[in-house]
This record gives sequence, structure tokens and C-alpha cells, in this order.
Amino acid sequence: MTTAPARTPRLSAAAAPSSALLHSRTLTAADTGIVHLGLGNFHRAHQAVYTAAALAQEAGPWGIVGVAGRSTGVADALRAQDLRYTVAEVSPDGLRCTVPAVHTGVLVAAREPEHVQQALAAPGTRVISLTVTEHGYTFSPRTGGLDLDHPGVRADLSGNRTAPVTTLGRIVRALQERAAGHGAPVTVLSCDNLVGNGHHTRRLVEEFIAQLPAGEGEEVAAWLAAGNVTFPDTMVDRIVPATTDAERTAVAGALGLHDEVPVPAEPFSMWVLQDHFAAARPAWEAGGALFTDDVTPYELLKVRLLNGTHSLIAYLGALDGRDTIPESSAQPFVTEAARAVLWDEYLPSLTVPDGVDLDAYVKQLFTRWANSALGHRTRQVGSDGSVKLRQRIPDPALLHLRSGRMPHHLALTVAAYLCCLAPSAGFDPGEHAAAMVDPARERLAALRAKTADGTSFATAVLDDGLLGDELPQYPAFAARVGEFVDLLQTRGPRAAAAEAAESA
Repeated sequence: MTTAPARTPRLSAAAAPSSALLHSRTLTAADTGIVHLGLGNFHRAHQAVYTAAALAQEAGPWGIVGVAGRSTGVADALRAQDLRYTVAEVSPDGLRCTVPAVHTGVLVAAREPEHVQQALAAPGTRVISLTVTEHGYTFSPRTGGLDLDHPGVRADLSGNRTAPVTTLGRIVRALQERAAGHGAPVTVLSCDNLVGNGHHTRRLVEEFIAQLPAGEGEEVAAWLAAGNVTFPDTMVDRIVPATTDAERTAVAGALGLHDEVPVPAEPFSMWVLQDHFAAARPAWEAGGALFTDDVTPYELLKVRLLNGTHSLIAYLGALDGRDTIPESSAQPFVTEAARAVLWDEYLPSLTVPDGVDLDAYVKQLFTRWANSALGHRTRQVGSDGSVKLRQRIPDPALLHLRSGRMPHHLALTVAAYLCCLAPSAGFDPGEHAAAMVDPARERLAALRAKTADGTSFATAVLDDGLLGDELPQYPAFAARVGEFVDLLQTRGPRAAAAEAAESA
């Protein structure tokens, strides 16, 4: 965090320019209808903006209490700014600053757990939403089920009722309070990049309840089964990088106010939701949200074409010494590989939703990745690959392998990820790869240390369940991944991408 320049007043409720406000309503704590777990940049540039648009169209109790997990920086800065912050839409055409002004409170779960649980269980809370990243759901990447070995899960199951430490623990304990008290229905709304995120969240919640000590889970399980809680599937899409001093400086220049926690974002934004809510909801369609009975086609379009291709751009770029996605996608060999994996390997695995112009959608993707003004970093996109790639790689790869085709660029994606996270002794993947955060890094490094070459390493990784249970049945895929691992480490990402292109 930085310190506001002495002559620049700080953003506040009184100082926020009316021209930047997305709605004109003044919200108080009594207007709270949403508790959001995850106070990071994505929530503040996505769901909060849609909520502001909803409030601009019609009044409603849709103020948001934002909950950070452990970090106090954003919460404390927002409190100092009367819960105001700026969304800085960045493009080569310039900067557009808006102030959503939809939060009615901010909490830090590690610091004030009882207040968090009270907010989640409050009768006026109609929506519990969350953006905690794939890693925050504390499920096992190998099984997809609740990770019973996670220390936080074990603590929350053992009776940590008033101060749970995991996302699932906080939700389940709040549902227990609701079931035992007023019983007001509530929607649990996942806004993370998980395939079938609503169904996935419900299954994990039910697994958590089933693991509670005898006598603790029966009432809430019956209340949930009676339809008092729904878990809609959603698809969220907006590129939102981490905040730097560059955004603080740009916002200060545009507004004449210092904002400690502005959020940079691309102009593009999309939200598709299953229209399955247990209670009332904001008119998010006022901001362009699309409601449908089946989110899956939109979800796969995004998770595979955008996210899957994005991963390849990030890993190849990091290995090529590129700090940002625009720098990476500006390299012809990266763009060629991205187009190949998108068109030839991801696209055959999905059905394009009705009304989507595929050529225009793909063209827009490459324009978004090339947004040099935004500067999304390869290390950010490449983090948590052990969870992300499991959502993106297996089904498309299996589709091709079962048909007798080798998905060379999917294999290259896995290989580039492995080289970034677990390089062999003597190979330096570069600072951007080294900065990637991944819960599987130590496990992958241990497997790397036990294997002599790329193929044995890739085989060990797939056998360990990194990408599910079925890919190990295709040793040719592991061999291809291993060949790319060796090629990446001996001749570099350009040679590996050329080999993939020649083989495709």
C-alpha cells in the first residue's frame, strides 16, 4: 500500500464526484442483502459493478458486505475511504473511472469471525456470493471432493462453529444458524472459474455437512434438501489484474483524488447466471447479465477458449521471459500456438451457445489479450494451475485421444506448466515462472526430483492424478507431454511451439 500524496485529497463518500458514481442511492447497513466472500479485485470490478447497475435501475436492499479472508489491507483502506473505490477501465483508447458505491460494510474473517458469521446468517442476507479462487474451495484436485486432509477443513469439522477458517466452513455454519432460527431462504452464488460452479459448491457443502459430528448436520441437511438454499451455476468473465501504483497515479490524475485501492479492469465484462434463486435478487440484467436455464455452453466456451488458451499464453510467455500477457501474445510463436489450441483442440470439445458469433468472439479474445494498457501479468494467470488445468485440459484431451488424435497443443500446455512450476535441476524457468503460486509446487518438485527425463516425469505427474483418473490410461499423451518438457528445457519455448505446429 502507498501513502496518499499530501496535496491530493483522499477518495471518500463526500468527495466522490457524482459523474463517476454508477448509481445515486446512499446505502446504509440496513440496505445489506448480499454478503460476499472474497474482497479481491475481481469481485469489486465485476459483481459489484453489476449490482451498482441494478441499483441504478430499481431500489432494493442490495448493499454488499464484503469479506476478506486474512488480508486486512483492502478492508482497512475501504473503511478509510467510506467504502468507496474506483474501477479504472483501461484500454489503448484511454481510462474511464467509475465508483460503484455498493458496499455497506467490510470485514476480515480472520480478525472478526463472529461478525462474519452474523452477517452470513442474518435474515436480510438473501445472497451469499463468493470469489475465493478455485483453491479456496478446499477440494482435492485429485478426487474433486472435499479435502478431508486440509487442516482448515479438519478444524472446522471438529467444532469450530463460531470462527470457521474455510469458505465451506463459514457457509455451512451460517446455514446451520439459518436452519435453526428464522429459516430465511438464501442463494449461494459461486462466481469462480469452476466448471459447474454451483453444482460443485453444493456438492462440497453437502459433503461438509455429512462429515459433521453426529447430531450436528441432520437439521441443516433436511433444511437444504427442502429447497431453502439454491446454488445457481454462473459464468463470469472480465480480465482484472492486480493493482499497482500506476493505477493509483492514473486515478489520481483523472479524479483529482487519491484512491488507495483502485481496481484496474478491461472494458469487456460478461456474466451468465442460471435463473435459480431461493429468494429475491438484484436486477443484474440492468448491467447486461444474462439469465438462462443452462449456463454450461457459455461456461465451457469461456473456461476452454478463453481460460485454457490464456494458460498456454501465460506459460509460454513466462518461459520466454515475458512479464505480461500482452507482451506474450505479441510474440508470433505464442499467437500461433494460441490459435491452434483454441481452434483445433478446445473448440471441437464444446457447443457454441445460440446467438454467439464465434468468429467475433475469438477475434475479441485476441484483442483483449493484446490490451497492452492493461498489462495482465503472466505470473498471475499462471498461478494455481494444478486446480485450473484440471478444469480445462482432461475432457478436450480425452475427446481427441479416444478418436485416435494427439492433442499436441494441450500436451504443450501441460508441459509448459510443469516446466514453470517444477523445472529440472539446472534449468531456470525465469523470474515470472518462479513467482507463480501453486499448491502443488512442492509435490511436483518432489516428483521431478525422482525422475530422470521428461517422459518419466510427465507419467509420474499424470499417474499422481494432477489431471484426473483417465488421462493416465493414455501413455502416449504422457510421452508427448514429456517430449515437450525436454524440448522446452533444452531448446526453449519457441522450438517447442514450432514442434507442436509441425506435428498438428
